[in-house]
Amino acid sequence: MPRPSSLTRRELIALAGVGAGILILGEGVLASEAMSGPASLARAGSSESCDSTEAGVTENPKAAASERSAEDAAASPEEVADSAAKASMSLEDLPWNLRLVNKDHPLDEDFPLPDLEEIIDGYAVDARIRDDLAALLKAARKAGHDPVVCSAFRSHDRQRELYRARVSQSKEEGKRGQEAKDDAAFWVAPPYASEHEAGLAVDLVDGDYQQLDERQEETATQKWLMKHCAKYGFILRYPTDKSAITGIGYEPWHYRYVGKEAASAIAESGLCFEEWIEKYLDQGNA
Repeated sequence: MPRPSSLTRRELIALAGVGAGILILGEGVLASEAMSGPASLARAGSSESCDSTEAGVTENPKAAASERSAEDAAASPEEVADSAAKASMSLEDLPWNLRLVNKDHPLDEDFPLPDLEEIIDGYAVDARIRDDLAALLKAARKAGHDPVVCSAFRSHDRQRELYRARVSQSKEEGKRGQEAKDDAAFWVAPPYASEHEAGLAVDLVDGDYQQLDERQEETATQKWLMKHCAKYGFILRYPTDKSAITGIGYEPWHYRYVGKEAASAIAESGLCFEEWIEKYLDQGNA
């Protein structure tokens, strides 16, 4: 899918009912300084974060128990293949860490809210990925980098709000009807189609450069994260050359948890998640 020639990735959109603007920048959102909410997650002195924590834990249920059951552990590709040997596999057969979430495979409207656990300052993720995410951030800081969490879990209502704002922006750019909706969906997933709503995705930026644009890939922090994220179970979800397949524009800040073994296999394959899942299911059903 070609990048829309008329798209401006950093335009100010006023959200109805919100007394401040936000910059709609794909699946990540940069909140303005005027937006209310907790202090930024950036280093001391910075006044902005990528997403207000209202999107993080407004609907936070009780934190998951510290002792996690074996069934909550991320399933490895080998374990999934073994279990599928007795029957054909489909997307519905995949474990929670390999769940495909996109416009073609949205979450059910009755998708249960995941047990959330805070990672930092009101930003929460599925409790099952919290420890690996914390380990990734700790390792990055130990290596001398400054990763900043700027978006994590989002409620369906929050995702809907962001998507509608992006549709409004597309209309202001001259697009109408379905064209405006499709253009918006290339940068901001519609409600139920974002991995943020499943608590399995996190947006990470460099503390010295917190803009959600393609320059993010040039930062030292982002280069380190891209190189080492698989070791901790994460993949860069929307690579630069896979937009036609993922349906989302390049986002060098959006990381998805899939488990360590799957992350390593995906990284080595050079495939995006959609391609890898399709190939994996084909092999399992061969």
